[in-house]
Amino acid sequence: MNRNEFMLGIRNGIPICLGYFSVSLAFGVTAVLSGLPAWAAVVISVTNLTSAGQFAGANLIVSGGTYVEVAVSMLIINIRYFLMSLSLSQKVEERMTLGQRLAVAFGITDEIFAVAIQQPRPLSASYMAGLIATPVLGWSGGTLVGAVATSVLPPMISNALGIALYGMFIAIIIPPAREKRSVLFAVLLAAALSSAFYYLPMLKAVSSGWSIILVTLAVSGLAALLFPIDPERGEEKQ
Repeated sequence: MNRNEFMLGIRNGIPICLGYFSVSLAFGVTAVLSGLPAWAAVVISVTNLTSAGQFAGANLIVSGGTYVEVAVSMLIINIRYFLMSLSLSQKVEERMTLGQRLAVAFGITDEIFAVAIQQPRPLSASYMAGLIATPVLGWSGGTLVGAVATSVLPPMISNALGIALYGMFIAIIIPPAREKRSVLFAVLLAAALSSAFYYLPMLKAVSSGWSIILVTLAVSGLAALLFPIDPERGEEKQ
């Protein structure tokens, strides 16, 4: 273990850690309000490290989704990590062992990938260990705080925290939706299709797990078809 490389990774991971804490706190609140025990919420965060996947997965678990639904949903939601890991594998040091590469692949998230890929030199196992350890601590720690707090707080306050979660998601999607037509299209279509699966009698029989899968495939496919990326500019074609 190279101490200097490890500490550099720690320092670069602190901003990610702070950001993860607030989001994972919301996950802890949501998981406990949905009926999961606090320890289960923490175990999910320690072993998954995927915000969207965890929210969807917890909802499927509580609603009684099948193993196939959970597995396929997680594959579709998190498939981008395959591409990130593949890209990052070209940047790590050649002497990194298979075990170290697997550990790094486990800790890849959007933010960790963004920081790692911008480093000017090959990535060492020590640096990646520090870069991953800090966000993992923030993610699992935030989940623990949210889950435990919800378990001991009065129901009125706990329910208010659950409502605040939706406000957080709205705050995440509104800015990019105002700037890009593709994002606005995806948000509106996803909302419309989700509502259709919830309210229409002919679609209401579809379980929540499969509805998430179908909506995700439909929205991503149509968005890719209608808003292709210009390979030369790396931006949407006008």
